[in-house]
Amino acid sequence: MQLKSTLENYTFVLPAVLIFTIFYIIPFIWVFQLGMYDWDGIMPTKTFVGLGNFKEILVDKIWWQSMGNAGYITLIALIFQNALAFLLALACDREIRAKNFYRLIFFIPPVLSEVVVGLVWQWILDGNYGLLNTWLTHLGFSNLVRNWLSDPRTALTTVAIVHSWKGFGWGFLIFLAGLQTIPRELYEAARVDGASAWQSFRKITIPLMVPVSVVVAILTVLGTMQAFVLIIAMTGGGPAYHTQVPVLRILASMRGSSRFGYACAQGLSFGLVLVVISFFQYWFSRRARQF
Repeated sequence: MQLKSTLENYTFVLPAVLIFTIFYIIPFIWVFQLGMYDWDGIMPTKTFVGLGNFKEILVDKIWWQSMGNAGYITLIALIFQNALAFLLALACDREIRAKNFYRLIFFIPPVLSEVVVGLVWQWILDGNYGLLNTWLTHLGFSNLVRNWLSDPRTALTTVAIVHSWKGFGWGFLIFLAGLQTIPRELYEAARVDGASAWQSFRKITIPLMVPVSVVVAILTVLGTMQAFVLIIAMTGGGPAYHTQVPVLRILASMRGSSRFGYACAQGLSFGLVLVVISFFQYWFSRRARQF
């Protein structure tokens, strides 16, 4: 009887195990094997190079530049994107007119196509006939006119800001949901005790929103580090690799250089970095909850 019950339990779990094995475990093993070969992705013959591809990554300056670019975009997203999302969530959590309309508007950017958003912003930021430069000229700020996406000094920051604008809606929704779980009785009790709005915010809102903020930060880091569609549409990784990110670099190694083995090694290395970041953020989130 106990054996039958155990088999029934495993039967329910079996579909999920099969899906995970077929779509995650087997591809991972295959990619790891390909990462140890020099292969162009077309010819049936492969040259075994062992850990040669992984060693090459350690001295690949463009790869580490792309990692630095992704880190910079992630830093901008953590600061600008999440701050904007939190402030707008605070505003919509109050009793204001048409707040449901604002909630809808703020969630529109994340659901738009990244390709469409990238092309629209590319037109707005164009150095010759872009809308931004036209406005700056008409307002008398001609000294600020520049090729925003072609200038190495501004391209990466511009892409980071557009990415933050595109993605702040997800954080906005999570922050708003977190704010709405805070009991209103706490604010009323604080008001009765003579606490100011700033004191209520500092002593009630911030401590209770720490776990939510950690979740938003984790999702922001993992999502931003893997961003590439918006960047392809806006700059294609240029100028001169200044907006190149790891996923674009892997794609370039695979399709541009026909080095499938090296691209697999890059993918595994990048995945390892994301796993390490995830574990660090998980550890930090546990400490934040204890705090």
